[in-house]
This record gives sequence, structure tokens and C-alpha cells, in this order.
Amino acid sequence: MPKPTLVTNRIRALRFDADEMSQGALAERVGVTRQTVNAIEQGKYSPSLEVAFKIARVFGVTLDEVFQYPPD
Repeated sequence: MPKPTLVTNRIRALRFDADEMSQGALAERVGVTRQTVNAIEQGKYSPSLEVAFKIARVFGVTLDEVFQYPPD
């Protein structure tokens, strides 16, 4: 069964590099639930553009350092 989204991300690695930030801590800073962060991280859900920007800002990186979309 294919993943619902082609978007991949480095959220887990970024959380690990940020003193092993928990999904809950990231969710609180972004304004979503921990379950939402988990679904995004596992590629089961694509965040809104607003949430994607907020996640990138938490880690002080650009959007494309967090999220990737495969070339055509």
C-alpha cells in the first residue's frame, strides 16, 4: 500500500539534532497535536504550508531542508 503522500521529511533527524526534542515539544511549538507531528513525520500526512513553515522555523532551517518532494 503506497504512502498517502510523496512528500518526505527529515523531522526525526532534526528533532534528534535539537537535543532529542520530543514530538510533543515540537507539536506545542508549532500549534498542532503530537499525533499530527507523528503522522507528518511518518509520511502519512502532508502538513499545511503554514505548519510546514512553522516546523522549519522551529529548527531554524529552510522548508526544503525539512521537506522533500521527488522530481518528476
